[in-house]
Parts: sequence; C-alpha cells; structure tokens
Amino acid sequence: MTGPNGGRDAPDPSDGPGRDAPGPSDGLGRGTPEPSKSHGHTAPDPSKGHWHSPPGPSKSLGHTAPDSSDGLFPRPRSVVAPGAVHVPGWLPPERQRELVEACREWARGPVPLRNTVLPGGGVMSVRTVCLGWHWQPYRYTRTADDVNGARVAAFPEWLAAWGRSAVAEAYGDPAAAEAYAPDTALVNFYDGAARMGMHQDREERSDAPVVSLSLGDTCVFRFGNTRDRGRPYTDVELASGDLFVFGGPSRYAFHGVTRVFGGTAGPASGMRAGRLNLTLRETGL
Repeated sequence: MTGPNGGRDAPDPSDGPGRDAPGPSDGLGRGTPEPSKSHGHTAPDPSKGHWHSPPGPSKSLGHTAPDSSDGLFPRPRSVVAPGAVHVPGWLPPERQRELVEACREWARGPVPLRNTVLPGGGVMSVRTVCLGWHWQPYRYTRTADDVNGARVAAFPEWLAAWGRSAVAEAYGDPAAAEAYAPDTALVNFYDGAARMGMHQDREERSDAPVVSLSLGDTCVFRFGNTRDRGRPYTDVELASGDLFVFGGPSRYAFHGVTRVFGGTAGPASGMRAGRLNLTLRETGL
C-alpha cells in the first residue's frame, strides 16, 4: 500500500480498517494453539516430496467454494502477467504441515501475531507476524516498536532456500534463483472475514521478486497493474500449497485478497480453518 514517497497509500475500504480484531482463540486455524515441535531452526529438505513438481492433481477452482482436497482436475501453472507466475500445488502436503507448525511457533513470539494498526487509526483485518525484519506502516525495523518492543524472530536459512527454489520453479532461471536472498517474511493469517485491500509492496529497497506461499483455505487473489488499484486486474484462486511469484515488470503491481472460502483447506494442510500466507522479500536494508 505504498505511495510515491516510500509510504503506503491509504488502504481502500476492503482492507478492513475498523474491523474488530479476531479473538486470540483463533489460533491459526485451530481453537487453541498446541505445543509444536521445535521447527523453525532445522532446515527441512526442499527436495522431499517431489519439490519441483506438484504432488498430485488438485481440483479446478471456480467462484463457488471449492473442495481443495478432492484432487479431481489438474490446475495448470500460468503466467498471470509478465514476471508474475502461479504454480498450483507446489508445496506437497508434508511441507505444508511443516510450514503451518512453524507459523504457529512464530505466532507465539517473541513478537506475537497481531492486527496492525494503521496511521489513521484503522485496524487491518488480517493478523500478522514478521520474521527477520518487522513491518509496520510503512517501514521495516528490527524491533516491533508498535507491539511490544521486542526483536522479531530470525528469518531462517531453510526458508531462504525454499525461496530460491520457488524463484527457480517460477522463472526457470538458475542464476536468478541463486542470487535471490530474502531476509524477511510477512506471515498473514486470514479468518473467513479478513480481506486485504489493493496495495503495492514498496517498503523494500530491493526490486527482487516477492515469493508468496499459501496454506489452508482457498482465497481469491486479485493481481492488478502497476498504475493504480483499478482495472485491468486478474482474479486468481490460490489454494493450499500454491506458489505465486511476482517480480520484474510486475514487482510493483497492485494486489490484494478479496475473498476467503471458509472450510476449503482440507485436513492435509494441517489447518482446520483460515488461511496463512507467507510472503518472502529482500528488504535491501
């Protein structure tokens, strides 16, 4: 949601300013967060589970709430815009569950999951926790001065390796993948009512691609143009395990989430309800 001077533009009404914060019992898709394995510090093997090919066909998604666990029809990868690539089913189920457990661990702190308060007093409807660098409107800091003043959890090297694999998968460019060095991630949790207004990711000083990983419930992701929030844009349904990478001429495209289809996650994702989205970025800081 960034403006021309490096600060984000005022969010549009679908951002959810003023929406009541979801209660702490949401627990990232289950009633009460359970103890998890110490997960965020051991590198999972990205090659496990056919990392570079989808783990199996998944259902073609329409604009009625799909059952993402059916696996009836394949969803082909697509180039949504120059530099913007959607790869359905990239994360196999075991990798999805590992990532969900890591997110639950990160959500407990040292900086907890929170609803971001915007400068005008509105409250974002998604809940966010950050790794490596803390994002707050509209800058990055090492400490979460708008939450509890603590330093955010470290950005793990295994997640950076996943990011490089994602860039390689999306672009087929080993050199670009090798050069990709993400150092922060925003982890957003959407309940069924949460939305994200159209915005640009402009706080970063690097124009390296943004890598987006989806877990849990399916959403409608609106990917627009680089000029404004209006048309032309393309609506893409992102299901659990989907990869979306945008860089190059699409790096500063406006994008947002207009709808979440509750109850579509399927048990294989490790989430009972809600959607998690991780976006990996290079801050250039």
